[in-house]
Amino acid sequence: MTPLRPAKPLTGLRVLVPRGGSYGENVAAILRSYGATAVVAPMINFAMPEDPAPLSSALERLEAGHYDWFVVASGTTVDVLNSHGVQIPDSTRIACVGETTSAALSLAGYPVDFAPELDNSLRGLIREWPESVKSGRVLAPQPDLSEPNLLEGLTDLGLDVDFVVAYRTVGVQVSERVAADVASGRIGAILISSGSVARQVQAQLAPLPEKTIVACIGPRTAFDARAAGLTVDLIAESRTAEALVESLAEHMLVHADASG
Repeated sequence: MTPLRPAKPLTGLRVLVPRGGSYGENVAAILRSYGATAVVAPMINFAMPEDPAPLSSALERLEAGHYDWFVVASGTTVDVLNSHGVQIPDSTRIACVGETTSAALSLAGYPVDFAPELDNSLRGLIREWPESVKSGRVLAPQPDLSEPNLLEGLTDLGLDVDFVVAYRTVGVQVSERVAADVASGRIGAILISSGSVARQVQAQLAPLPEKTIVACIGPRTAFDARAAGLTVDLIAESRTAEALVESLAEHMLVHADASG
C-alpha cells in the first residue's frame, strides 16, 4: 500500500527566500501552506539606470504609439511603468513572460495580449511568438544584467526592436543573524529565482553547508546558479513560485523515503 503523502511535507524546514516585495510575500505564503518556515531576506533590490535619459525617451515614444509591441520580462518593469505614470495606448500590444509579471501587469491595469503557454520564459517567448507577427516595432526594456537573448531572438524574427535599460539590479546585504542561520544549517533550503539572486547568495553566504538544499526556478536560473559557483539540488521546470515550492516538497519526500 502506498503511504499517504503528508498534508504539510515541509514541516520543520526553514527556507530562505532571498527576494522581497510582493514576490517574496507570495512565496512565503506558499511555503507556509506546505508547513515550512519562510525566512524572507531580500538580497537584491532595484535602482534607476545610471543614465535614465534613454529610458525616458523610449517611454515617451511608447505613450505616443510608436511601438506595435511592448515586451515585459519582469514585474520590476511594471514598477518602472507605474513610477513614470506611463499610459500604454490601445494600439500597442503587450507580451510578457512569467506568471508574476502577468499578475503585476493585470493589477496595474495593463492587458496582456500574448504570453507563451508551453514555456513561460524568454526562450519560450521567442519559440512561441505568433507566426502572424513577423514585423513591427518593439520596445523591450531589460535590467542591466539581462542576457541579450531576448533582443537577439526578436530581431531574428524580423522585428525592429529597441532595447533599453529599465533598471539596475543591486545587491542587498543580509543580516548577520540570517547569515549565521545559513552557515549553521538552521536554514535548510534556499530558493533561487534569478541569476542575480544566485550571485548574491554565492557572494554573501558561500560556502553553504553540504546539506543545504539549493532550489532553482527554471533551467536558465540553474545554469546561472552553477556558473556563480553554487551546487544546485533541484530545478523547477515551470517558472512559477508554486512549482518551485512543489519541487522542494517532492525533493524532501523522496529523500525522506530513501532515508526511511
